[in-house]
Amino acid sequence: MQNKIIKVNSSDNIAVALVNLNAGDIVSFEGEDISILSDTKSKHKIALQRFESGDRIIMYGVLVGTANGVIKKGSVLTTGKVRHQSEKVFGKTASFSWTPPNVGKWKDSTFLGYHREDGQVGTENVWLFFPLVFCENRNIEVLKEIFEKELLKQKENPYRVLLRSLVKGEGEGEVKPAISENVFNNVDVKFITHPGGCGGIRQDSESLAKLLAGYVNNPNVAGATVLSLGCQNLQIDIFKEALKTINPKLKKPVLIYEQQQIGTVDEMLNIIIKESYEGIKTANNIERKPAPLSKLKIGLECGGSDGFSGISANPTLGHVSDLIVALKGTAVLAEFPELCGVEQELVNRCVDDNKANKFLELMKAYEKSVVDAGSGFDMNPSPGNIKDGLITDAMKSAGAAKKGGTSPVVDVLDYGEYLSENGLNLLCTPGNDVESTTALVGAGANVVLFTTGLGTPTGNPVAPVIKVSSNTELAKKMPDIIDFETGPIIRGEKSIEEMAEELLELIIDVASGKVKTKANLLNQNDFIPWKRGVSL
Repeated sequence: MQNKIIKVNSSDNIAVALVNLNAGDIVSFEGEDISILSDTKSKHKIALQRFESGDRIIMYGVLVGTANGVIKKGSVLTTGKVRHQSEKVFGKTASFSWTPPNVGKWKDSTFLGYHREDGQVGTENVWLFFPLVFCENRNIEVLKEIFEKELLKQKENPYRVLLRSLVKGEGEGEVKPAISENVFNNVDVKFITHPGGCGGIRQDSESLAKLLAGYVNNPNVAGATVLSLGCQNLQIDIFKEALKTINPKLKKPVLIYEQQQIGTVDEMLNIIIKESYEGIKTANNIERKPAPLSKLKIGLECGGSDGFSGISANPTLGHVSDLIVALKGTAVLAEFPELCGVEQELVNRCVDDNKANKFLELMKAYEKSVVDAGSGFDMNPSPGNIKDGLITDAMKSAGAAKKGGTSPVVDVLDYGEYLSENGLNLLCTPGNDVESTTALVGAGANVVLFTTGLGTPTGNPVAPVIKVSSNTELAKKMPDIIDFETGPIIRGEKSIEEMAEELLELIIDVASGKVKTKANLLNQNDFIPWKRGVSL
């Protein structure tokens, strides 16, 4: 029979409701009967003791809040009863050792990837169009319409058919996904637009240059077409310097066009279409070949989290991360506001003091910028998070950090920096899931694992995004966006390790092009740069 509540760590003084509980229910737990004092929805937290005002609330073995008054044993925790609180961090306080999981099952496994001249291996083969400044967004959209229409054999948009039938008074027709077939078999053509490149502080343009350079250098990209207006802050030279910094020996074709130098839109588009088409044709000649799993660079992300995320989906990603690291691959944990409260553990896992200090400096600078803006990390949980049991930022963070597994932290990257070390990396990004996913791919991730408890369609134009649900109900409700579900962990049917091994097999299939992610099938190509400064 399924347990009704679960304690994540032996030192916790609260438990997670695995099923809906009613006031008056008696729950047997750890040798005693607990009387449930109020109706409690699954995913929410139950007090395992009586708390007085100011008492520490522990979950995942760390401080996640303090009592905002008396909380009786057996009552549900709410935002009114609990204040956000996290431990202070004083630097590296303990040595760290790690025993990698047994990966003998995969030591000779490979995926079919696109090999680049710099040694990176892509899971996709993308020709990417993007602007250096928002003034060129329209031209990117024009090119998008032209290339997608001519390079894809598309059936008519089913939603257009539906609207036409309604306009004609024919009633509602069935809506089916449009089916498309690429003219080219080995290359995809993707397009990015954004609101940056000018108008803000110079640092924002420099940051955007690093991000876009990271996309060009990402192993999933075969080549790029870049549009510039000419007078913007993000000058072509700044972009080229960012590319040179990331990869001084970059040999991919990067076609750059400046409208103010060329003249009319017609002249520019004619040149772009002809030259880009030749580049795309050449990229199509690149074929998938076997590559070791050490060439996988997985981004670890979450969005629309719920009270189950930290005990099912996120720990599953954590074990996958450990497996990848043990196979000499790379994993990247981001979303710094959602590491609030677990800094000490991560600091102690850093391979040296320099990495630990860089992590703390980035965290402190980020938190200060948030406070200066009149907010705080404690305001990170969204209404959806709170509604489904994540009532403090520290509680959300402690669960979110489980995506990073247990391996050593080999490097710490600021936003816009590119991966250079195999192993677990920390990347400074916002908690916003699209901004963070955008940054993970800009840092070089060739696959993104994305957990969700509430459901989100987030995708990326360059890297496949594998959506992992924390519960079975979501997977059944939104099957068009969920690729993998970890509900069996909640029901006690499978272990975290078993689910992680199944997920790793799916990752290999996705990386090999054998399975398309739901975000890819929906053509969900989200791209939002992080704007850290003000507008001028």
